[in-house]
Amino acid sequence: MGLHEGSGALAEDSSEMVGEPQGADIAAGQQRGRKRDRMKRAVGGPLQKGVSDLGVRAASGLVMIAILVTAIWQGGAVLDALFTIVALAALVEFVLLVVKATDNVPFRLAAILAGAVYIGVAAAVLVGAELYYLVAALGAVIATDTGAYFSGRTIGGPKIAPSISPSKTWAGLLGGMVMSALWIACVVGAFFYLQDYKTFGELFEVASDQLIGAALVGAALAVAAQAGDFFESWLKRRAGVKDSSRLIPGHGGVLDRVDGILPVAWIVGILGALF
Repeated sequence: MGLHEGSGALAEDSSEMVGEPQGADIAAGQQRGRKRDRMKRAVGGPLQKGVSDLGVRAASGLVMIAILVTAIWQGGAVLDALFTIVALAALVEFVLLVVKATDNVPFRLAAILAGAVYIGVAAAVLVGAELYYLVAALGAVIATDTGAYFSGRTIGGPKIAPSISPSKTWAGLLGGMVMSALWIACVVGAFFYLQDYKTFGELFEVASDQLIGAALVGAALAVAAQAGDFFESWLKRRAGVKDSSRLIPGHGGVLDRVDGILPVAWIVGILGALF
């Protein structure tokens, strides 16, 4: 009996000695697993979300470009209807932002009236613009956004107004100005090329002054487009929202997409009236 009891005690002691490390190993393994999960969520989650958002944004962008190109190709009533619908949608979003931004009724009414003029005049300019000016204006805004995006991401540097738009940098603005200047110069150069100036030397000799002036106008349009973007960003911050709406997947609202076009359309309308 004593031998058996001693053997049992020894077995119990042995099982405890073996069980303790096993339990510690299991706990340590679980802890390591939790750490791996946290790292995956911290790194993989945002990355996967960013990739997913980029895909949705790209798909929506292609759809919008296809609609715009089709409307320009059809022209006439189709193009006018598109601009009218976009302007009305932008105005509705603007009104909703103003209502959220202030409780002061007189301020609301004044802002809504100003917004109606701001958006309405821009839409009227685009509806009445010739194809040449329309392509130049819309292309300038797209070139500005593209140049600002890539130069801002590549160069970075000081922010223009971080309290209003944290992602906008001076490098981005400069990149947008350069791209817009090149676009308008190319549009003007193509216009002169179609006037039977077939060689680059002849074209440059005849159109050099116009090309330089066109580049300056393009740079100014880029500044105007960025100003429109800042204005809407300021209004959204006052309203406490990230996007003007959720109408366009990956892009927010209509006003988010046309905020740069509105001031550019005003400048094109003024230049058209003067010249």
